Amino acid sequence: MSGFKHGRYSGYLRPLSYLIDLSVINGLGILYFFDFVNPFLFVTFFSVAWVVLSLPSKFYEVYRYTREATILSLIIRQLVLFTLIVFAFSGLFNDLNIRPRLVVNYVLLTFALIACFKFALYYLLQKYRTAFGGNYRRTVIFGANKKTLALEAFFNKNPEYGYVHKKTFSLSDKKNTDLHACFKYIIEENIDEIYCSISELSNVQISEIVDFSDNNLKILKFLPDNKEIYSKKLKYEYYDYIPILSMRNIPLEDPINKVVKRVFDMVFSSLVIVFILSWLTPIIALLIKLESKGPVFFKQSRNGFNYREFDCYKFRSMMPNKDAHLYQATRGDLRVTKVGRFIRKTSIDELPQFFNVLFGDMSVVGPRPHMVSHTNMYAKKIDKFMVRHFVKPGITGLAQVSGFRGEVETDKDIIGRVKYDIFYIENWSVYLDIKIIYNTFLNMIKGEEKAY
Repeated sequence: MSGFKHGRYSGYLRPLSYLIDLSVINGLGILYFFDFVNPFLFVTFFSVAWVVLSLPSKFYEVYRYTREATILSLIIRQLVLFTLIVFAFSGLFNDLNIRPRLVVNYVLLTFALIACFKFALYYLLQKYRTAFGGNYRRTVIFGANKKTLALEAFFNKNPEYGYVHKKTFSLSDKKNTDLHACFKYIIEENIDEIYCSISELSNVQISEIVDFSDNNLKILKFLPDNKEIYSKKLKYEYYDYIPILSMRNIPLEDPINKVVKRVFDMVFSSLVIVFILSWLTPIIALLIKLESKGPVFFKQSRNGFNYREFDCYKFRSMMPNKDAHLYQATRGDLRVTKVGRFIRKTSIDELPQFFNVLFGDMSVVGPRPHMVSHTNMYAKKIDKFMVRHFVKPGITGLAQVSGFRGEVETDKDIIGRVKYDIFYIENWSVYLDIKIIYNTFLNMIKGEEKAY
């Protein structure tokens, strides 16, 4: 009975997920396109396409510790890619005359069902672990410090993840610690996963634990110590047979992620341009012209992806002046017009940048671009400032919705902005973009203190 409860590898879950999803895709597909497509052709084409899409997108790499937000992000990304595949199929077999509306209805219903099944399985497993004690992993930790104690607390306070923590070995005396006694305990208690704090172990001890884990089929994981290199999201690669660690893993360097983000940017910016800017631009233009002479739009050179300069567009919010390209607007700035004060407070002045997004110079979400003169200044005095140029700049960003928008009054402001921008670059997801857009919309409605 204990072997059944344990369920160490949960080996049937992933094949079951594939089976459920393929059944939904092909079942609904035949139902929707029965009059158009040969069922054998449809099932073969979309089964292969789905599996091929799922592997690089890691759609089925959902683990017990995976967050709901990550699952939602995986579903949205897969939705975008699969929609492109379905439209490609309808274009490839153009003689079938499959209508776009039919494709959209099929895709949305398919993903609604797949999302329901995916979250249902996720929550059922959590319930199974908490209610019946099944599908669990026994754990031990080597080393006692703040991080390992936090991990121990995580194991104990979150039974839904299915970890049963058995013991933490303090290892306060590295030289006299008897690792063999620890190994004996691990074998007797049938421990599944071993967690080690790098800072609490010597190189010799780490080597012994690695050998023991390999020889006894135990999963071994390491907690980083306080050294900065271990706190980064390192990317592990092989050059032939030589292991290489990259100091920064950037999700948007992945070709699939690039396509997903670009498609999202084009669709979102097109909707804003068609449904908002089409009627709002004449109104804003009239108000700007009535108050002051000068152009409706303001164009400014800024640094974007790979430090490349581009023209960033805004509704003009200041009186025409020669210092506009050198100095940011400050609190009580006399250059700002009455109309300008309103459109800056509500961020309406930034809306023309959706054309920059459509042209490919910017993204909807990303690090905010700075004036060229400011970029050169900050690059010299602010550590890691240039990391922001690994991705396209955005109309809004994580730093802006986290309190770091507007005027840079002190170095603390720009340091905080860089910190949030780097976090965004290293942790990008579709869900994070949507969350930032939502928070930006709320801030536009409320108005922001530093929007002046």
